[in-house]
Amino acid sequence: MSRLLTPENLCSLIDDHFATLLVFARQWAPSDAEDIVQDAFLQMVKRLPWEGCPEQPVAWLFRVVRNGAIDRHRKEKRRREHEQRCAEERTTWFEVPPDSETRAEEIDAMLRYLSAQQREILVARIWGGLTFDEIAAMTDASRTTVFRQYTEALQTIRDQFRPQ
Repeated sequence: MSRLLTPENLCSLIDDHFATLLVFARQWAPSDAEDIVQDAFLQMVKRLPWEGCPEQPVAWLFRVVRNGAIDRHRKEKRRREHEQRCAEERTTWFEVPPDSETRAEEIDAMLRYLSAQQREILVARIWGGLTFDEIAAMTDASRTTVFRQYTEALQTIRDQFRPQ
């Protein structure tokens, strides 16, 4: 292939090698493989005006896909490890003042009992001081839905943590 990459040659490269590069990328980054391969082709196109087509474009694509896939795999691994460390270090969701009558562990247990959406709304409303309109805008939900989720969350806490 010449140092010039015509649109026809690029289409031919994509048609002939995309599927193989996809399988190759899935070794390291199964969920991101398609993006990685597309990025490799984009990198090739971006370099054309300054450097031309690589001498061996297929080998170059394999190298770029491999490097991209390994990078994504490493980033994902670091992210998972970081999240795991944070989860292990966090004993409660938040701190309460020492003079508070309710202990942080009790509040933490209450929040964990709620759905993620209810928890988000309750924390934003009570501790964040946001209005229902502000929470609705933040969560892309209607004000009515936010209010309903808020009242359901409070009722759930009342029902589950009422003194026996």
